[in-house]
Amino acid sequence: MNKPAATTAEKAVVKKAPKKQRFKFQTTQKINGYIFLIPWIIGFLLFFLMPMVNTIIYSFHEVGVKDTGGMEMTWVGIDNYISLFNEQLSTNSQQFTRVFADENAGIIMNTPLIVIFSLFAALLVNANYKGRDVVRVIFFLPIVLGLSIVTSMVTTTGGDVTSVTTSVSEESSFIMKLLTSYTFLPKDIISFVMEVVSDISSVISKAGVQTLLYLAALQSISPALYEVAKIEGATQYEVFWKVTFPMVSSITIFNFVYTFVDLFLDSSIAEEVYAFAFTKNLIGVGSALSVVYLVDVLVILLLILLILTKVVKLDA
Repeated sequence: MNKPAATTAEKAVVKKAPKKQRFKFQTTQKINGYIFLIPWIIGFLLFFLMPMVNTIIYSFHEVGVKDTGGMEMTWVGIDNYISLFNEQLSTNSQQFTRVFADENAGIIMNTPLIVIFSLFAALLVNANYKGRDVVRVIFFLPIVLGLSIVTSMVTTTGGDVTSVTTSVSEESSFIMKLLTSYTFLPKDIISFVMEVVSDISSVISKAGVQTLLYLAALQSISPALYEVAKIEGATQYEVFWKVTFPMVSSITIFNFVYTFVDLFLDSSIAEEVYAFAFTKNLIGVGSALSVVYLVDVLVILLLILLILTKVVKLDA
């Protein structure tokens, strides 16, 4: 039987029925991402951007307290910056040009060491061999405990940290003389190596997060890539540089940035900012130091990123 034809009224109703508009999958993902970032954006605006703007304003003023209460600011231009590098001294009675030079040199030297050690640790704990769980505990226990806690435990249990440090320095000086006498290496290189070895505990304590990130990246590499390399007859050295390292290159850049910023947050310059602002009551000079500190971090960080993006390939 033939169905009856639809009336004109029914056709009009069908035409007027609104169509449901649905967002595309990519648009939905973007909206969810922005919703997820809202708490961070609010925190950034309230607790970082506004204090940073106020710090920049304070750095160009002499900040004091009015007799009637409240803050009093007098415009001084760049006098706080000039006073910072020409007149003011750090808590260790050093000029700030020397303080920034020492901090930058130490952080630039320690950053690649921590990243390389974290990659080595991740490769070691990710390998498949007997006793791997024990090795993981040995590597991650100092990282979890932290160097300061270990030092505090030794002190409270009656240990003499000063004597241990003195004996280590005496032993290091003996090894320094031995290497200088019986090797062809220059004294500067030997001093650098000895300084790195003596500070190995600090390197280990700073490599925890980076090691976990590298471990997650290594476990995400497809085993098929290693099987193909083995079929092609590649050595372990070639497998590392042709497969493993390119696959963790993006994590390498992230670890460099994270390590660099983490070391700067623990530097003595942050303590100097607090000392000027709250101990010496020189809020303007302390704000100027904070601004110079921020610019110094950003400039070196951009240089590191520029170098890394040229050296490390991100095609993988």
